[in-house]
Amino acid sequence: MSKTPVTIITGFLGAGKTTLLNHILGQAVGEKIAVVVNEYGEVGIDGQLIVETADTIIELNNGCICCTVRGDLVKGIGELVTSGRPVDRLIVETSGLADPAPVVQSFVLDDVLKAHVQLDAIVTVVDARHFADQIGQDEAREQIAFADVVLINKTDLTDEASLYRTEREVRRLNPLARIQRVRDGAAARATVLDIGAFDLKNLLAIEPDLLDDHEHEHSDDIGCVAVTIPEPLAPNLFNGWFSKFQKERGVDLLRMKGVLNFAGESRRYVFHGVHMTADGRPGRPWAASDVRQSQIVFIGRNLDRAEIEGGFAHCRVLADQAA
Repeated sequence: MSKTPVTIITGFLGAGKTTLLNHILGQAVGEKIAVVVNEYGEVGIDGQLIVETADTIIELNNGCICCTVRGDLVKGIGELVTSGRPVDRLIVETSGLADPAPVVQSFVLDDVLKAHVQLDAIVTVVDARHFADQIGQDEAREQIAFADVVLINKTDLTDEASLYRTEREVRRLNPLARIQRVRDGAAARATVLDIGAFDLKNLLAIEPDLLDDHEHEHSDDIGCVAVTIPEPLAPNLFNGWFSKFQKERGVDLLRMKGVLNFAGESRRYVFHGVHMTADGRPGRPWAASDVRQSQIVFIGRNLDRAEIEGGFAHCRVLADQAA
């Protein structure tokens, strides 16, 4: 029985993992692809942003698959591969704070997963614009060190000298990885899938105790605040509040993302950002069966939940205003 190939996509917060994933799915023709998407917060945003060509989506929220929801990863994939459902390949998108080591360990040591799947490659996405600020994080260095392929993304947002420094540091951390510059996550399928690059011996050379039983611990000062608002939002109120909030708290904001329900709009508004940089654009139209609500997630240091919830709630369009 042939094993299902698995590609693990890692990368620090906001690097462009979901954008890469959607680009890969857009190149899939006639393939049945199962996707596992992991988010640090209790509200799942990325699952809503994955293109509909994915055959199966397994969402694992409220923790990282390297620690608190690692058992859910093994269980979810185990149930999928033993269900008899046809799956041509599996792609796992980790959270931006995940340590790749325990994730790899799950695939290498679990008997069910070993029997049914085969790790093909670990692909790490690097944010070229924010690399210098992020590389001090242990998780960012580990993600690069464990990579078979490193995609330096957002190359259009920085200059050649900065890209050279990023490549040099990536090469210092991982002399063996294949490095490629990309824009908007647009990597060719052949550079990330079916490349047979995973080599356990190389990883054991990086981390000799890789197969030992250990868990990853996140920094105590990094937290997540997720807010859901059922009422429509007023775009002008949201833009005003967020601009002020980002200006005051931007240094501590590692990641922001959301799907917003603006009053009078037929399409959801997709929003994301890193530190002082933010971007938003219309997404898919709201379907009749969709629950129209706004969900936004902030990951950062020393976040004040009451401040965020209060500011977000102030942007609501109340029933008497909408009438």
